[in-house]
Amino acid sequence: MKKEIISTPDAPAAIGTYSQAVKVGDTVYLSGQIPLDPATMQVVEGPFDAHVRRVFDNLLAVCRAAGGDFSNIVKLNIYLTDLGNFAKVNEVMAEYFTEPYPARAAIGVKELPKGVAVEMDAVMVL
Repeated sequence: MKKEIISTPDAPAAIGTYSQAVKVGDTVYLSGQIPLDPATMQVVEGPFDAHVRRVFDNLLAVCRAAGGDFSNIVKLNIYLTDLGNFAKVNEVMAEYFTEPYPARAAIGVKELPKGVAVEMDAVMVL
């Protein structure tokens, strides 16, 4: 199958050797997003929920660039440096997703790029 690279200026540019997303057939694999402002490439300021919103906004921009939206997400992975923030992620996620919700995993990690507290990646089926 043909592999298509998905890229948009509405999400942060890759800060490493990866693509924002890769589409194969009707499946899109979205790379991890951290709370970077795509215009400045700096971590957003503010409380944890502002960081989660920025991550969701970045993921949504990549979804749209691939021809979908959050209703097409089938799997969402959430990486947190503090699992105590999990309830706040659920709160913010409810602003972006409606039922039926995607499959999901929440993974506690020691650290994330640029010292952020949250990162998410996803799989979308169009």
